[in-house]
Amino acid sequence: MTKQRYFFTVLILGALTALGPFSIDMYLPGFPAIAKSLHTTTAEVSLSLSSFFVGLAAGQLLYGPLLDKYGRKKPLYFGLSLYLVASVGCFFATSIETLIIIRFVQAIGSCAAGVASMAMVRDIFPLEENAKIFALLILILGASPMLAPTIGGYVTVIWGWHEIFVILGIMAFLILLSVIFFLPESYKPDPNYSLKPAPIINSFLTVIKEPQFYTYALTGAFSFAGLFVYVSASPIVFMEVFKVSAKTYGWIFASLSIGFIGSSQVNNLLLKKYKSEQIIRVSLSIQVVTSLLFVIGSWYNWYGLGGTISMIFIMLCCIGISNPNASALSLAPFEKNAGTASALLGAMQLGLGATATFGIGMLNTHSSVPMSLIMEVSAFIALLILFFGSRQIVNRIEVSSNAAAGMAH
Repeated sequence: MTKQRYFFTVLILGALTALGPFSIDMYLPGFPAIAKSLHTTTAEVSLSLSSFFVGLAAGQLLYGPLLDKYGRKKPLYFGLSLYLVASVGCFFATSIETLIIIRFVQAIGSCAAGVASMAMVRDIFPLEENAKIFALLILILGASPMLAPTIGGYVTVIWGWHEIFVILGIMAFLILLSVIFFLPESYKPDPNYSLKPAPIINSFLTVIKEPQFYTYALTGAFSFAGLFVYVSASPIVFMEVFKVSAKTYGWIFASLSIGFIGSSQVNNLLLKKYKSEQIIRVSLSIQVVTSLLFVIGSWYNWYGLGGTISMIFIMLCCIGISNPNASALSLAPFEKNAGTASALLGAMQLGLGATATFGIGMLNTHSSVPMSLIMEVSAFIALLILFFGSRQIVNRIEVSSNAAAGMAH
């Protein structure tokens, strides 16, 4: 692959990966305006974010088998087209119930982009480069938390929250054109792949029974849930608790994203000296300790605006380092079922993220305690899974080695 082709392929895959996050981050500054317009509360508006996460999680399981049967591009065409239609529906929404439902449909469309991009990384690039490519995708994805909330804040103030969905629709249309004309098909359609329930379930079971998959997929999913909690709770914490404006919130969100983006690129340097397994173990340990300090400080009101931003920044750095490694290690055992594996991985991440954000919406307390507490619990569970799952992986390797030695004798 030429350098130019390599660059454009990574750029398009990055744009596909960023569509979902852009759909999340851009309308966050508009939460108070949406609440006022639709005669509801900010906490109830956050349920439209939760429904988006649920749609992303459900869509992962839908697109996984489709990507393995029809190739990568046809399901992409369908998903991006559905996203465009749903964006129009969001623009015309007149009640919070309608917005919640249509955001779910929009998520079903957008997750085709995320699942396909992960599977195509496994298709196109050598296995040893996967962690590096995932880190590059995070760099492109980083444009979302840096640009989206800032743009969304200004759009909300100047034109109104409805126009945010116009911009998202235009983005999806441009990505669709790029996929059609510039992105190669990376996987030959498999006419023998059955879409009947039993074979699909068996395919998912084959993936999930692999110790390396369920260990790193669940570890990454629980760790990554902290990011979803932050995204869901941040409009409440910053705009209602600390009383910052929509524009200021956009700049805070963009500044905090530097931790997530920058740490993902530091990961590339760490990979030159350390194994992915080592990096995940250390970053998760730091995430657990920092989250605990955040819980204690939030409970006793130790942190003002600056302290809260600092604690979140450290946790986002930890997530940015561990996530590319967890994704690469969980998908490494698969070649034939890469689409199914990436779909299951995404469903775990988004399903746990949606569950965590529902907690934020239901608690509806005007403090940072719920956010910090849920972030601590998710990080601690991730560390426990990594500890016990690593033992399962070692046992699996030892059993395989013993069996091979026995056959040799």
